[in-house]
Amino acid sequence: MTEVAFQPIGRRIEARPGDTLLEAAQDAGVALSAVCGGAGICGDCRVRVLQGAVTPLNPVEEDLLSDADLASGLRLACQTEIVGESLIVVDVPPDSLSAAQRSQVEGEEIPLAVAPLIHSYDLSADPPSVDDLRGDWERVRDLPAGEWRVSAPVMAELPGTLRGHGWRTRMVTLERDVVRFLPPETTPLGFAVDVGTTGLAAYLVDLLTGVTVGIAGATNPQIAYGEDVMARLTLCMRDSGGLSRLQKAIIGGLNDLLHEVCAQASVAPHRVVDVVAVGNTAMHHLLLGLPVEQLGSAPYVPTVSAAMYTSARALGLDVAEGAYAYLPPNVAGFVGGDHMAMLLATETAGQPGVTLSLDIGTNTEVTLNARGKLWSCSTASGPAFEGAHIRDGMRAADGAIERLVWKDGSLAWLTINHAAPVGLCGSGILDAVHVLRAAELVTETGRMVAGHPNVHGKGHTMWYEIVPARQTGHGRAVVISRSDVNEVQLAKGAIRAGIKLLVEQAGLEESAIDQMIVAGAFGNYIDLAGAVAIGMFPPLPLERFRQVGNAAGIGAKRLLINAHERERAAVLAGRLHYIELTNHPHFTDRFSQAVILSPNPWEE
Repeated sequence: MTEVAFQPIGRRIEARPGDTLLEAAQDAGVALSAVCGGAGICGDCRVRVLQGAVTPLNPVEEDLLSDADLASGLRLACQTEIVGESLIVVDVPPDSLSAAQRSQVEGEEIPLAVAPLIHSYDLSADPPSVDDLRGDWERVRDLPAGEWRVSAPVMAELPGTLRGHGWRTRMVTLERDVVRFLPPETTPLGFAVDVGTTGLAAYLVDLLTGVTVGIAGATNPQIAYGEDVMARLTLCMRDSGGLSRLQKAIIGGLNDLLHEVCAQASVAPHRVVDVVAVGNTAMHHLLLGLPVEQLGSAPYVPTVSAAMYTSARALGLDVAEGAYAYLPPNVAGFVGGDHMAMLLATETAGQPGVTLSLDIGTNTEVTLNARGKLWSCSTASGPAFEGAHIRDGMRAADGAIERLVWKDGSLAWLTINHAAPVGLCGSGILDAVHVLRAAELVTETGRMVAGHPNVHGKGHTMWYEIVPARQTGHGRAVVISRSDVNEVQLAKGAIRAGIKLLVEQAGLEESAIDQMIVAGAFGNYIDLAGAVAIGMFPPLPLERFRQVGNAAGIGAKRLLINAHERERAAVLAGRLHYIELTNHPHFTDRFSQAVILSPNPWEE
C-alpha cells in the first residue's frame, strides 16, 4: 500500500499501486471536481504531484492541458496512477475542488502594507489619592497633545479598564476621536464586509498585522423582499416602511456575520474598532437608510457620491461604541463602492495596455482601462446566474449541479458535495447552455431542437431532462428548459453588450483587450471556455483571462488595513468616465445582437 497525502487539505489515505489519484482522492473524501467521472473528458481534476512516484504524462493529459498548465506541473488526477509504495504528496489547487470545499468569500490578494486609519496609544494613569482627586481622564499620563473628542459611552469604559488592569489602557483613536479604551496589549480589530445584492461576505482583521482572523459568508436577508435591486427599490417607493424594513434586515444579517467571525477568533464583537462596508449604490443606500426613490428612475442619481463615515453603533452594528463605518465613493446609480473596492484589489487602474475588469452578479459592473483612461458601466445581468428565474435553478448548495459535460450522447453532471442532484447553480446553468449548444441541441437563437431522447415538449415549452426523477434527491427530474436558455441569453447578452460599448467608446476592437479580470463568486467558478463559446465574453485566448474571486471583499479589507487605499478610492472615482447604458443610443442594437449564442455575435 502507498500513503497519499492531499495538501493543503490535510487528508491522507492508503492506496494501492495502479490506483489513480482521483480514486485515492474520492476514498479520502477530497471532493475533486470530475464531472466526467474520470473518463478524461472534462479536464477538471487538475493536481500537482509534489513528491512520490506516479505514471508519466499520457496523450489525454497532453491534449486537455495547455502548455502553461504543463509547464506549471499540473496533471489530471484521473490519468495519473500510483507507482511503487513511497509516500505521494499531492497539491490540490482551489479551483480543482467542488464548490462545497471552496469559499464564496475568498479571492486573490495582492500584498499591501498595514497602515490603518485608526491609531493605538498605550497609556497609564496615576492612581487617585486624597491629594489627587482629578478625574481618571485627567490623570492619564503620556496622552498625546491635542484636543481629543471622547463620547460619553466611550468615556464610560475608562474607569473599569484602568482599575482592572493596573492603571493601564490601550486607547484607540480615529483622527481626534477616541474610539475605544481597550485592556493593555489588546489587539484592535476591524470588520470588512461586501454587501452583495444576493450574498454577504465578511472578514475579521487584526489591524496591527493585517491578518484575517475570521471569515464567513451568508445570503443577504433582504432577498426575502426581492431577488434584485429594482424589486427592493420598488418596495421603498410603494411602502413608506419599506426602507426601514430593508435596513433592519441587512443590519441583522451583518450582526450575525460579525458574531460568527468573532466566535471563530474567540473575541468579543466590541473589540471591533473600525468597519468598512462596500456594496452597489442601492445596497449602500439601504444599509445607511438613505432615500432611494431617485435611484429608481432616470437619471438614477445617488443621494451621495462621496465616501461616507458614520457611527457604526448608530447604524445598529454590535461593535465598539466609538467605531465608525466607512463606505467608499459611489460612481453612479448602479456603480457603487463594491466596484471601487474590486478595482483597488485588482489594481486595474495601474495595469499596462488594455485591461477589462468585470464583477459578475445580479448587476455586473465593468471597467475598461485603455492605456490609462478609464470607462465604466453597469449591466442588468439579472439573477439568472444565482439560480433565480430558472426552472430548476438554485444557489450553490449540496445537490446543486455545478459542472456538466457531454458524455456518451448525453449530459454528465457533477453536484456540490457529490450529493443527489436537486437543481442547477449558476456555473451548471451556464455549462448546460454551452454544452447543449455545442451538441447542436440548442440553436444560436436559443431554440431547443427536437429529436434527442432527452428533449421533451414542443415549441416554447421544450426542455432537456438532465437527471431523471429516479436519480434525484427530491424525486423530480432536473431539467433545463427553453425559457431557461432564454434567461441566460438575456443575462449574458447584457454583459457582452456592455463590454462592446466600452470598447467602442475607447475606439478599440474587442481583440485589443490584453487582459480580462473576472471577479465575483460566480465569475470565479464558471468555465471560461464555455462562457466564450456562447458569447458571454469576447473570443480571446484563455491565457488573457484571470479569475480573481471575491475581489470586492478583498478590496474592502484593503480599505480597512491601509488608509492610503481610501485616498486612492477617492482619486479613482474621479478618473472613471461612467456610461449610462439605458440612455446609450446603441445599447438596444448591441444587446439584441449579443443575445445570440455565438462567440462573435456582431453583425458585420
